[in-house]
Amino acid sequence: MRGEPRSGCAINAAVEALGDPWSVIVLRDMMFGDRRYFRELLTGSDEGIASNVLSSRLKALVAGGILTRDDATRGQRARYSLTEAGIQTLPVLVALGTWGRAHRETTPELTIRQQLMEEGGPTMVAELMDELRARHLGAPLPPSEGPRASERLRTAYEKVVAKQASA
Repeated sequence: MRGEPRSGCAINAAVEALGDPWSVIVLRDMMFGDRRYFRELLTGSDEGIASNVLSSRLKALVAGGILTRDDATRGQRARYSLTEAGIQTLPVLVALGTWGRAHRETTPELTIRQQLMEEGGPTMVAELMDELRARHLGAPLPPSEGPRASERLRTAYEKVVAKQASA
């Protein structure tokens, strides 16, 4: 990963940091699937990322300040965490998903979370960002009335998967 963007353009700088499809998939899986270990990211990807590609993308995301990597001691696995900059990519991922849902063929079980994020709007995005800050940065979790955003997303996904299995 380059240290400096090719130009001073904000869009270029963002694309250089996040523009690789696999990097975006890694961020998606960390945010929506709570996958934080190499093996979880490798085996949990519906897209079938290769181990060498995953390794390269994780190194680039750490170098770019989007993720941190906890040093693993002997016999332990390294755990990756989102930084604040990584957490702030959530609205970008939601916008990409909105575009993808509107303009590309998708499946109900893999787009239900996107649909809920769209319906929940900025409030739901902010709720999920607070949860990510608590999980990845150790920030205090604000009080919540009712199920948290991540619980609502998980429940909706499980409901669609169950419906697909019984059909």
